[in-house]
Amino acid sequence: MRIGITCYPTYGGSGVVATELGLALADRGDEVHFISYALPMRLALPRPRVAFHEVVAPTYPLFVSPPYTLALATKMAEVAAHAKLDLLHVHYALPHAISAILAREMSRDIGDGRLRVVTTLHGTDITIVGQDRSYLPITRFGIEKSDAVTAVSRHLAEVTVRELGVRQPVEVIPNFVDTQLYRPDGASEYAKALCTEDEVAVVHVSNFRPVKRIEDVLATFDRIRRQVPARLLLVGDGPERSLAERLASELGIEDRTVFLGNVVAVETILPVGRIFLLPSNTESFGLAALEAMACGVPVIGTAAGGLPEVVVDGETGYLRPVGDVEGMAQAALDLIRDREKWQRFSRAARQRAVEQFPTEGIVARYRATYERTLGVRR
Repeated sequence: MRIGITCYPTYGGSGVVATELGLALADRGDEVHFISYALPMRLALPRPRVAFHEVVAPTYPLFVSPPYTLALATKMAEVAAHAKLDLLHVHYALPHAISAILAREMSRDIGDGRLRVVTTLHGTDITIVGQDRSYLPITRFGIEKSDAVTAVSRHLAEVTVRELGVRQPVEVIPNFVDTQLYRPDGASEYAKALCTEDEVAVVHVSNFRPVKRIEDVLATFDRIRRQVPARLLLVGDGPERSLAERLASELGIEDRTVFLGNVVAVETILPVGRIFLLPSNTESFGLAALEAMACGVPVIGTAAGGLPEVVVDGETGYLRPVGDVEGMAQAALDLIRDREKWQRFSRAARQRAVEQFPTEGIVARYRATYERTLGVRR
């Protein structure tokens, strides 16, 4: 099978999942072509059966900004023609599904005359509509004109149908984690040196956007470190990193806080954590939480969005209401102080990641969706 994949190449769950999916498909014998404005951050080339095609949006005096959506559609059509693609798998309805639909229309003379489009929703699609209803018609159009649509959680699928009123079936295929890569014994020597032996490592990984509530991360940690020796490891970067640095200074925890920035090999950092904090306003799925669980790190997060589909409250971590900083801190301390309970939660977190979100099983579900879309009979 020849597959084109488009995602945002920056740090974030959707790009990680799209890249890992493409690599897994290539490992299983498919030919995969990534199409984006930059190389996805987890895509290391050269690699067998994997190619990258850069999209360059031209500038023109009459354009307010470079027309990326049109440039992407053109590149998709070019790659489809040259590589004889069977389908385009795009991550996000806006703008990627729109570009793919345009490419499909331009590619009607390829193969059997119809390039298929599979769209995976990751959440920001719906968030955009929630913030600006003027995007609703084109988002709904992109979803309904796709040949198949998937969402990474039941919550996201339900919100999509309810808020957008789409008639197109939305199949739930959760994110996955490579449990051979993400494992409890995978910490690097560098990561182990970030804390002293008597300190508890509390980890947070995100793109530092408002939805992640970075102020709650710091406030929760501040309560934890007042009770036990602890250090906060912050992985990632984004618009609210400056806010985080300022809050750390105001709380007097600068010497307890380590800003690691964007880390490609996050699996080498996570295993040193005793607790993983994710106090977001909402999570469409919570890939960072799943990766932490695969490393045996219990998650303290919010009972919001799709996160309860990943974290089992009272078994692989604790979920509290959004903004309940005191509750999250107490939940974290409950695990930190009770080593036996922490070990039980750690084992359960790892087991859930292995059994419920394995790479092999989830990739097989995506491939089955491709085959149904293409009309392939087994």
